[in-house]
Amino acid sequence: MSALVAAATPTTTWYLVLAAVLFGIGTVGVLVRRNPLVMFMCIELMLNAVNLSFVALAKRLGDIGGQTTVFFVMVVAAAEVVVGLGIIVSIMRKRPGANVDDISALKG
Repeated sequence: MSALVAAATPTTTWYLVLAAVLFGIGTVGVLVRRNPLVMFMCIELMLNAVNLSFVALAKRLGDIGGQTTVFFVMVVAAAEVVVGLGIIVSIMRKRPGANVDDISALKG
């Protein structure tokens, strides 16, 4: 019974594989989808995958530096979400069918 429990305990490799899968899903979403809101969510998914790998490796190495980095990345990401999501939602309200190519025309 204890061998079964030991085999089911997640290791650092499991977390790194999960982070790689999440990053891959986010990358495919950014490359395939043209909706700015979906692309924004995929970028956030990629950011969280990197955060997961930082935390997993910090735990494995016994260093708090990775967890501290994740804390600051999440603070910056929260500010980015507030500003970016506000801009994207306001554009999507004015033009419901807008895609990334339309938004790139807004460059000054």
